[in-house]
Amino acid sequence: MPDPNGFLKYSRQTPPLRPVPLRLLDWRDVYQRTDPTAIREQATRCMNCGIPFCHEGCPLGNLIPTWNDLVHSDDYASASERLHATNNFPEFTGRLCPAPCEAACVLGIHDDPVTIKQVEVEIANRTVDAGLRPWKVTARSGKSVGVVGSGPAGMAAAQQLARAGHAVTLYERDEAIGGLLRFGIPDFKLEKSHIDLRMEQLAAEGVTFRTGCDVGVDVTIPQLRAEHDAIVLTTGAQDPRDVPTTPGRELGGIHLAMDYLGGANRVVAGTLAVPPIDAAGKHVIVLGGGDTAADCLGTAHRHGAKSVHLIEVVPEPPAVRDGTRNPWPTWPLILRTASAHEEGGTRLYGSAVRRFIGTTTVEAVEVVDVVLATDGSFGLTEVPGTERRLPADLVLLAIGFAGTEPGPLLAQAGIERNRRGTIDADPEWNTSADGIFVAGDARRGPSLIVWAIAEGRSAAAAVHRYLGGGGDLPAPVTPASRPISVH
Repeated sequence: MPDPNGFLKYSRQTPPLRPVPLRLLDWRDVYQRTDPTAIREQATRCMNCGIPFCHEGCPLGNLIPTWNDLVHSDDYASASERLHATNNFPEFTGRLCPAPCEAACVLGIHDDPVTIKQVEVEIANRTVDAGLRPWKVTARSGKSVGVVGSGPAGMAAAQQLARAGHAVTLYERDEAIGGLLRFGIPDFKLEKSHIDLRMEQLAAEGVTFRTGCDVGVDVTIPQLRAEHDAIVLTTGAQDPRDVPTTPGRELGGIHLAMDYLGGANRVVAGTLAVPPIDAAGKHVIVLGGGDTAADCLGTAHRHGAKSVHLIEVVPEPPAVRDGTRNPWPTWPLILRTASAHEEGGTRLYGSAVRRFIGTTTVEAVEVVDVVLATDGSFGLTEVPGTERRLPADLVLLAIGFAGTEPGPLLAQAGIERNRRGTIDADPEWNTSADGIFVAGDARRGPSLIVWAIAEGRSAAAAVHRYLGGGGDLPAPVTPASRPISVH
């Protein structure tokens, strides 16, 4: 550590955002590139502590103090090597991960933690600036693997297996690779050029893409079993939660969040002329308060919505961590403000929609304050006298996912969803069907991008062993290891 007093000299500085009036005019990344001097100062704040809890906070096991030290020394080439040793796609995680590593930073016990994500993004940016290079595979195994689903878990598994010398085919039912990274995450959070560059790298490393191929429909599991020596299911957890019993749910103008975001992203990509679901000039209600709800909020702003309300049943979180009930290094349960929240809209906490109002299409929602049960039952008790109406021309349901989508893929494989709606796996990532492995949200349920990449890498290592391979694939992260709770 060149400067042991760095954390005393410099305060935490987050990356600058483009001004709200300007960024609402386009779909480009809301963040500006940080000055190199500022990045160096932020890396210098890392204490290189004896027990780096940031490692425990990060499911990928990123070598954070090591590459902070290298950035301080302006050795970005070596920093990139250390970063890519554990993380296939740092430009994704550095932009999208909520940074449990920062929540576990030792400096955060008594001061603001190190801006780990900011340093990670700059290392990734420098790597792209220098040109992404494909991994040179020295020998081919003669084995073939089919990876179903091209989100971060699928992309990571495909890349690791291809680098081990296996022939890999990545199957995606949508028209382009990327999964929710491409069709669920707006460009103002992740410009799709980042995915395109990694696709080029994967293709150069031998990965074959089959887009527009719905496994279980366009090609069957028996056909894949005949074609490949192993199959990895990385289909995500995209079975959406709905509110079917809420009166008025049958009205027009009420949509699932992913249908809204997918259409908007395709317009930005140029594959659609107009959004199938448009918020322009409308009063928008978003049910939910997580990342997907914030994505809907930012998208509605750019469409020109008249107003946007985000409705959450949970009470408003505190501004600072409760050190008694929520101590370091657990994930801090605090109020979080995304870039989209800074752009406008109203967040209603401790509220629920009692009914949707309209004739053929939604015109308003009836909202009531609620108290959330604290016994774990998630029961809601209405507060009498708090009923009111909000105008609503468009309602978006961003209330999470119930697990992996049921369908012919699982039926053909003879695999059943568990009570959480996900797919069980043994410690070697194998499902109940021998030779069919599972990783990512399809196994964990809706989770973080870092977990998806970590599981994709570990499942790839398990497949490599199953196929009789040796070599230097990453050691497995078993399903029970390094649990974290992020809300």
